Amino acid sequence: MNSKKMKKLRKQVRAKRSKPASDTYLEQIKRYDLLFKDFPQITFLTHNILESDHLISQGLLPQSLPLLQIPDTFQDELFQSILKDYPMGNPKGDELWNRYSQALPKLDKLLRSYRDYLEAHYGMWAYISAPFIKDLAKFLNGAPTLEVMAGNGYISAGLRNHGQNIIATDSMGWITENETGKHTLTEIEPLDALDAWHRYHDKVKYVMMSWSPDGIPVDWQLLQEMRKTNPDVKLICIGEKLGSSGSKTFWNHATYVDPEATEELNKHFSHFDLVHDQLYIVQ
Repeated sequence: MNSKKMKKLRKQVRAKRSKPASDTYLEQIKRYDLLFKDFPQITFLTHNILESDHLISQGLLPQSLPLLQIPDTFQDELFQSILKDYPMGNPKGDELWNRYSQALPKLDKLLRSYRDYLEAHYGMWAYISAPFIKDLAKFLNGAPTLEVMAGNGYISAGLRNHGQNIIATDSMGWITENETGKHTLTEIEPLDALDAWHRYHDKVKYVMMSWSPDGIPVDWQLLQEMRKTNPDVKLICIGEKLGSSGSKTFWNHATYVDPEATEELNKHFSHFDLVHDQLYIVQ
């Protein structure tokens, strides 16, 4: 399936399902965590979600996440586990099998919906983990950096905690539509991307941009302005190339640089679902 079809499919799936209410989502995860308490293959996934949510709810950056997907082999392992305790045809064994097997598709859907939960409840569009921010801070090494489209400020807050010189900005244009901009973790200057660049273009070495809105060419407009005004400044971009973020024009016309640094910075960038976002360095 090509990227265009995949992008369309993801949009259709998201449009059809309602956003999980925050309390309901976590309550369901906790129920399945209890139901499958004897199966570490499952509790490893549910514990990761619960720990991640706990940290984010405390205003802290979370840990990296594994792939939030039930292993393909788990249903067979589950059957064999029940068979060890109950012979084939035993009513108790049949009851357990039905209970577990009916729960698995629902749990799998919940695991795959964690990104939707983070977007709806915290306004977190890119999953920004503590290990990733540590790597990014090491790369920046104190260089003055402008973050545009900072949202709730997960990146800037994390970098500031590592002593980095960050100017955080956001237009706050999404504040009436979702949680973005409502629960900021750090001071954010109310400027859109182009205005922020025009104000600070001669004061920074890097620009940070995470999850530019899907299909809106502001990312391409910003890159053109950067090339025209101060082409030495590099754009550190987080998003899904030709996928769920940014404009097609931007991805097709960006010049991707510093491949070794890019690879190093992506080592701790979590890929836990169907969205294949990552960090790119662009000029």
